Amino acid sequence: CPAWAVLLLLGVAMALVLGRRGRSGFSTARLARRTTHALEQATATALDALDAERPAGPVPAPRSGAGLPTMAAPAAEATTVEVPPMEVPTTEVTAVAFPDHDTLSPDEFEQAIADLCVRDGCAEVEVVGGAGDLGADVLAVAPDGRRLVIQCKRYGEDNKVGSEELQRFGGTCFTVHEADVAILVTSSDFTAPAADYAEQCGIVCVDQWRLRAWSEGTGPEPWAAEPCAEPELPDRASW
Repeated sequence: CPAWAVLLLLGVAMALVLGRRGRSGFSTARLARRTTHALEQATATALDALDAERPAGPVPAPRSGAGLPTMAAPAAEATTVEVPPMEVPTTEVTAVAFPDHDTLSPDEFEQAIADLCVRDGCAEVEVVGGAGDLGADVLAVAPDGRRLVIQCKRYGEDNKVGSEELQRFGGTCFTVHEADVAILVTSSDFTAPAADYAEQCGIVCVDQWRLRAWSEGTGPEPWAAEPCAEPELPDRASW
């Protein structure tokens, strides 16, 4: 019921109490106690009525994210980054030019042979040609550890290495220089008797064709070839 009705009931109750007092002659103290009790009950009833009529308080706001529909975050758009192709520096490979052996002096020819030995992995390469060399112009150690003794003959095409020169070299290369591989290199060619002697003694003969193939890397190294064996070479007419 509304609050004003409660207050009206409270007034009626007080009037009834006062009327009874006049009729029955209650004492003042007793009347006060009853009045106080009636007021307490009326007050409690009025407060209960006010609480019932009071509008409901505001609904507390939900915590952040609680009870709310969850919306998926928009997916990040894929971006394509174009990377320019890497420029790889090109290194120009310059072909190694070997000298024309026909234009070299005897000393330069010996040094050119020593350079080929170094290029192909020999160790302890030394040019020892000169007076009293006893037939050894270049000394070296092959990659497989064998000792190389090389004699160099810078001759023209018309001057071939003869058998006497092979015999002099054969007399010192093994006994004096203790060669494991004895090699005679010329810018010319060998006579047939010289080639026969070298084959019998186990001396490797390198003529101008073998020398060119060795220099250009198209033929075997002298220490890998058979003594005075004819190598497989391109058509000499094309040279």
